[in-house]
Amino acid sequence: MSTIPKCPKCGSEYGYEDGGLFICPECSHEWTNQSTEEPTEKEKVVRDANGNILTDGDTVTLIKDLKVKGSSLVIKVGTKAKNIRIIEGDHDIDCKIDGVGAMQLKSEFVKKA
Repeated sequence: MSTIPKCPKCGSEYGYEDGGLFICPECSHEWTNQSTEEPTEKEKVVRDANGNILTDGDTVTLIKDLKVKGSSLVIKVGTKAKNIRIIEGDHDIDCKIDGVGAMQLKSEFVKKA
């Protein structure tokens, strides 16, 4: 008699095996035996406006004038941001811009220099 693992989503012990999948009747979650181990995180791929892949430490150039929220400052086209960091969220680039300071940018408004 094989032991069915508990549901990784809700913890129910009433799961059953159907083919190669385990199914939880309480929350309808389906999983394989391999997914009970720790999941591997897939690294997020961030691309610039031209489709180039951006990585930590790259230098990017703005392709559009950007207004800084909460002030009257505008960052002009062609401004460079050096040594960027890729982060999670809507604004996926964290950087410092000379004369402005720390900023978060969207990758759709930059190109790799």
